[in-house]
Amino acid sequence: MDPPVKGLFARQLFTGFGPSFLALAGEPPPHCAVQGGRPARLRAAVRGECPRLPGVYGMIDAAGELVYVGKAKCLRSRLLSYFRAKSRDPKAGRIVGAARVVAWEPVHSEFAALLRELELIRRWRPRFNVQGQPHRRRRTYVCVGREPAPYLFLAPRPPGTAFAGFGPVPGGATAREAVRRLNDWFRLRDCPKSQKMVFADQRGLFPLDLVAGCLRVEINACLGPCAAACSRSDYSSAVRAAVRFLEGRDASPLETLERQMHEAAAAQLFERAAALRDRWTPIHWLSAQLERVRRACQWSGVYPAVGRDGSRDQWHIIHQGRVRAVTPAPRDDAGRIAAAAALEAIYHGGASGPPGLEEIDGVLLVAAWFRRYPAEKGKTLAPAAARAACFRGSGGSPA
Repeated sequence: MDPPVKGLFARQLFTGFGPSFLALAGEPPPHCAVQGGRPARLRAAVRGECPRLPGVYGMIDAAGELVYVGKAKCLRSRLLSYFRAKSRDPKAGRIVGAARVVAWEPVHSEFAALLRELELIRRWRPRFNVQGQPHRRRRTYVCVGREPAPYLFLAPRPPGTAFAGFGPVPGGATAREAVRRLNDWFRLRDCPKSQKMVFADQRGLFPLDLVAGCLRVEINACLGPCAAACSRSDYSSAVRAAVRFLEGRDASPLETLERQMHEAAAAQLFERAAALRDRWTPIHWLSAQLERVRRACQWSGVYPAVGRDGSRDQWHIIHQGRVRAVTPAPRDDAGRIAAAAALEAIYHGGASGPPGLEEIDGVLLVAAWFRRYPAEKGKTLAPAAARAACFRGSGGSPA
């Protein structure tokens, strides 16, 4: 049994990092590797051959499996730090202890190294990497849908039954609690699909006394579309109010809860204040998570990253928070034409919708980079300014 089972879960042998969406046309990513049976030999090879450039690196074990991928401002300094037993952390010791080959790939800039690292982690899924691993960090979408009485629910991906999806946000108990609290606040149903809905304006000629399917109607946490306690238009108004909150256009639920919480605390009604805090906390958390994703996905521009080795600048074309293409900064007519074509293809293609689960790590990576280095964001060009720069001095027209 052992050999077939082992083969079932065999890992892919490392033969090179593979293609990169960051690579310019006709320029395959450079790649170098050194090997040694002992850490001392690997250290000597790295010291003799590794450049002082930004890039990504990988550790390959004796079985030929890529077990770790990292990025560095300076490849040589970062890799040599793995061999300093007194200053490295325990995980670094385990990584270098398993390594028999060290590979690296210089890239244009530190920003490019971040993007390339994420790309490689998602492709190879090294066992020592945690950040960036697909499905390692569970995320979910807040969805609105499921006719005839829509409500809020969580789903790994927005299904066809949802007419709106927001996020993704970290999955877990807090997200579930936030959605439950919001359904209560807007008085939306959360009953099973099998529950029949009967609105007040749909009752027959001889209406029967209907009983609600749960106690939420009695405690004023649901409008009662299952018991003809509300009209379809009243319920639709509540759904629209929930959508406005999730879109960030109406913060009244949080403001009302916070005001009531402070009033209860001022009146020394501490148990009520604590109960209100318990309602406010998960809703505030969800609002902050959605705002974080919303801001990251709204930004578009061209980031001219400067090469650390004195090489030509590269334009990273970012649309709705995602790096869509990389092109050399235009310096001549051919370069301006190529850059203008890339800008046209990306920015005139229309909105691309919310990021998928496979894209959100890249979106948040870009947002974190500019949050950490605000001066770099000041160097970016708006799409219109970048397009105008492509025609400046060329005798052409941006029209």
